[in-house]
Amino acid sequence: MRRSIDDSGSAVIEFVTLGLLLMLPVTYLVLVLGRIQAATFAANGAARESARAFVAASSEAEATSHAAVSTGLALRDHGFDQGAGDLDIVCAASPCLTPGERVTVQVRITARFPWLPAGFADALNAGVVVSAQQIETVDEFRETGP
Repeated sequence: MRRSIDDSGSAVIEFVTLGLLLMLPVTYLVLVLGRIQAATFAANGAARESARAFVAASSEAEATSHAAVSTGLALRDHGFDQGAGDLDIVCAASPCLTPGERVTVQVRITARFPWLPAGFADALNAGVVVSAQQIETVDEFRETGP
């Protein structure tokens, strides 16, 4: 007595199941890496433009305001909230806009992993901190007061 076992169609089901099990983590990894790359671009652009805006301003209050606005624009351009980044400005001299002195701007962005609920992501600390630094020199031939 021969028993006939019909396996037709099971290879397709196995292929689709295994394909989904392997492709979902790979797809999520690509999304996470894309988010980290966006944070890197945003941090570099924000640091560069904030430093340029800072040294081009006419007063320290205006410089700080321009740097903050530049950082916010760079973050929004890459899909981050303005609160996702921290801006630190360190001056080599006092006052900051002393001609010929250096100004260091550092921007830190926390790139959160996509599709995770906020409470769950915070509990797991699911994010990568990306930072960029730019050093600009204040123009030596700038006007220094009245």
